[in-house]
Amino acid sequence: QVQLVESGGGLVQAGGSLRLSCAVSRIDFSTYPMDWYRRAPGKQRELVATITSGDSTKYADFVKGRFTISRDNAKNTVYLEMNSLKFEDTAVYYCHAGRNWNIYWGQGTQVTVSS
Repeated sequence: QVQLVESGGGLVQAGGSLRLSCAVSRIDFSTYPMDWYRRAPGKQRELVATITSGDSTKYADFVKGRFTISRDNAKNTVYLEMNSLKFEDTAVYYCHAGRNWNIYWGQGTQVTVSS
C-alpha cells in the first residue's frame, strides 16, 4: 500500500520557521513529481509548491521567497522549508504525488502560526 506520511508541523510564532517532511513508500519515488498543498480553515485546498522528477521547482506567489521545496530520492522524502511564516500560512499541509492516473495523498500535518 502506498504511503505518504507528513511530519514537522506545529505551532510557531509569526516570523518563525518550520520544516515539513513527507516520507513516501511503495512508489518509484524518483520518477514522481511531488507537491505540497494546504487547506486553511474555511478555504479551499491550494497548491503551495511543486518539484519535478528533474528537480525543477514552482511556487505559489504567496510563498515565493519564503518557502523552499526539495527532495531526497535516496530517502524517498520531500521537504518544505518554510521561513518568515505569517498568520495566514496557518493550514493543514498535505503531501501529494501524482503521475498519469496514479494520485496519492498524505494525511496532512497542521501548521499553526500565532500572530
